[in-house]
Amino acid sequence: MAITFSVLLLLSISLLSALAQHDEFQFSGFNPGNGNSNSNVTLGGIAKVQNGGILRLTNETLRLIGHSFYPVPIRFKNSTDASVFSFSTAFAFAIVPQYPKLGGHGLAFTIANSSSLPEALPSQYLGLLNAKNIGNASNHLFAVEFDTVQDFEFGDINDNHVGIDLNNLASNKSVAAPINLKSGETIQVWIDFDSARKVLEVRLASSSAKPAKPILSYAVDLSPILLNEMYVGFSASTGLLASSHYLFGWNFKMNGVVKSLDLSSLPSLPKPKKRNYALLIAAPVSALFFLIAALATAGYLLYKIKTADVIEDWELVTGPHRFSYKELKYATRGFREKELLGQGGFGKVYRGVLPGTKEEIAVKRVSHESRQGLREFVAEIASIGRLRHRNLVRMQGWCRRRADLLLVYDYMPNGSLDKYLFSGDEATPLLPWPIRFRVIRSVAAALLYLHEEWESVGLHRDVKASNVLLDGELNGRLGDFGLARLYERGANPSTTRVVGTLGYLAPELTRTGKATTATDVFAFGALVLEVVCGRRPIEPKALPDELVLVDLVWEKWASGKWREAVDPRLVGEFDEDEVEVALRVGLMCSHPVPAGRPEMRDVVRFLEDGDPTGVPELPSPPPAGGGGSYEVGFEDFVHSYPSSSFEKVSWSPTLNPNGGRSDRTMAAQEESGPVVFFSAV
Repeated sequence: MAITFSVLLLLSISLLSALAQHDEFQFSGFNPGNGNSNSNVTLGGIAKVQNGGILRLTNETLRLIGHSFYPVPIRFKNSTDASVFSFSTAFAFAIVPQYPKLGGHGLAFTIANSSSLPEALPSQYLGLLNAKNIGNASNHLFAVEFDTVQDFEFGDINDNHVGIDLNNLASNKSVAAPINLKSGETIQVWIDFDSARKVLEVRLASSSAKPAKPILSYAVDLSPILLNEMYVGFSASTGLLASSHYLFGWNFKMNGVVKSLDLSSLPSLPKPKKRNYALLIAAPVSALFFLIAALATAGYLLYKIKTADVIEDWELVTGPHRFSYKELKYATRGFREKELLGQGGFGKVYRGVLPGTKEEIAVKRVSHESRQGLREFVAEIASIGRLRHRNLVRMQGWCRRRADLLLVYDYMPNGSLDKYLFSGDEATPLLPWPIRFRVIRSVAAALLYLHEEWESVGLHRDVKASNVLLDGELNGRLGDFGLARLYERGANPSTTRVVGTLGYLAPELTRTGKATTATDVFAFGALVLEVVCGRRPIEPKALPDELVLVDLVWEKWASGKWREAVDPRLVGEFDEDEVEVALRVGLMCSHPVPAGRPEMRDVVRFLEDGDPTGVPELPSPPPAGGGGSYEVGFEDFVHSYPSSSFEKVSWSPTLNPNGGRSDRTMAAQEESGPVVFFSAV
């Protein structure tokens, strides 16, 4: 009996000891037998332990991930009442960017429900999440990020900050780091969670002494985030710019205050060696040898510079998202014709798959030797490159290599809206009314963001069905910002070059040449009628009195037969209230006088309500021939084309964004005016 009791006692002590060592551990370097309580850590991605005990999470390889986790899960909750335990950790790290002035993505201390995070992406996702699970409560992810890139998608405050992330990479709270995180120097971090006070504190220093005051304090209840058992560790990633992320030591303790690391006892990065230039002139033979070597090196560098991607001043101020030409060529399989998605006036669009992440992208390749091509290219980078909205096609980056200009976007697997409206292909399904109405509301929300919700006023200037793309769930996203313009709020747009697509152009553009938010609203009105009626704004093959869609809809509306204007292919399967709202909005936005058109905030409100009684009554239809009180009639504008006011007219085929040569561009030179460009589908 005594022996049995002794055995049970020993087993109990062993079990408690095993549990205790998972509640606290210390890594003074990461080599086995270097005073570590446990010599093993679970590594993932490109993470590895170097000689000397330095754990390197990433290197200067682009768009990759490095993970390091404690190998066994740690209990974070009380088994009786499910309350979260306190915890404390200290670790020492260094970030060494490939280009110190530009930096790269940072690293994060994380508590996760898995030590592998199999679906995580690199770049701005820090190897923690991906575009689909951002913000999901099922993530059960806690992280403190030390980021050296300002990502506008997640609302980063600057490119040197510390943030607390809960199931998301848009930080719940963040502060500017008091020291340079990408300096390459060793930095120690202390993270303490007090379960009684429900307060999380982060401290930061380049020494062994723990600061008395935290740089970040956040009141938070972690019980919804943390499960009973979780993995603790680190994650880092590289993007278009890369940094090497290093860990030198790590202490962790549950229900207590962790011991600080002694930086002097930790491994450190080797200092760069100084060159002894005296050896270069030790003897004439050595001097000749080095001269030859220098000439050979100079020739090699000259060759590399000549064949390298071109970097110009404007690229340095538009953001760090720059792909290499080699990367995009590999992604698109050498821009093979099999990967061609479509082609338009600005170039061809290819499908690509990024190496490493296997993420699908769309690459628009613009080959222009002229400065005008470069100007449109820069305009698109400067505009959409910084825009972030769920109903805009996100631009991931760009590349410029000699005459090749390339833009990289999120891949939209379902192509453009006009394909579903007008392709006539039996393999292309008919868009039902609920999806059409959702697309209309999506484009309206995108224009409201451009006009009123972004930091500057954005004019798209080319709203049309072929520029509305559909994602995997058939949500509408407004794309192609090649003609977009930005200006400060309160400023007056000064452009006098008329660009756009015939049928979507507001009539005042032919007189003033100035694009405004009202001209975007007019184009949106044409798009709405197009989606509802399943007809293009101008249908050359139609009867003369049905040539202009807005005139036809006005006629049906005035006679009370507006249901006859709805796309007959829907065979009456639509919500009458929603259709009536859409037609009212389309006609209001198509008003020939700018002042008669609604603002996009009102348009969004009308569409969200979906109630015809909430939309103002429409005025009488515009008079044919432009008479009456209207300053310029849309019918006047269309029926005057071609007319004697355009003495020199030349037609040249351009490439439709979805293939074929149905898209035509007209350049008409008036005797005393600027060149006017139209694109008629």
